[in-house]
Amino acid sequence: MPAGRPPFPFQIVIELPAWLGRFEFAPAYRNAEEKMRLAVVLARRNVEEGTGGPFGAAVFERATGALVAPGVNLVVPSHAATAHAEIVALTLAGQTAGTHDLSELDCELVTTVEPCAMCLGAVPWSGVGRLVCGAREEDARAIGFDEGSKPADWPAALESRRIDVVRDVLREEATAVLRDYQAAGGPIYNPRR
Repeated sequence: MPAGRPPFPFQIVIELPAWLGRFEFAPAYRNAEEKMRLAVVLARRNVEEGTGGPFGAAVFERATGALVAPGVNLVVPSHAATAHAEIVALTLAGQTAGTHDLSELDCELVTTVEPCAMCLGAVPWSGVGRLVCGAREEDARAIGFDEGSKPADWPAALESRRIDVVRDVLREEATAVLRDYQAAGGPIYNPRR
């Protein structure tokens, strides 16, 4: 490498799994359960295809139920600790909509597991007006994932910023993906300390 040139590429590439491009999405999703069912299916498919961890997310327009962007966990295959399903969905939604501020579209984020510390921070910065969660943080911790330090009253903190929080939507279905992933020997990719 020539002296003075940076040793890193000048682009960030997080490649979505090929199966996601062939996935059949509905034109609209009517309620929180339908939206969560999609996120759960994405998480399960991600595990079955061997393309990432047991987490799925999606961004929807609140008024119409139209899918703006799906997301799956891509931490291991992308070599990116930040490639959580929520971050992937929010990033893809912003790029699809051509804005960093999803409040322009009045969006909601639906995620199979309550957000970790990193993803919790991304929620208000993204501009979404509603967060819908399936499994609880303790369900992810039960199989060994480190969710980071979050305030105990994080839902109230989001709600104080005018972000609605809905929890436990299809919790058992979302938790089953986590348990199945653990039973199949999927990697628990916390940082080594």
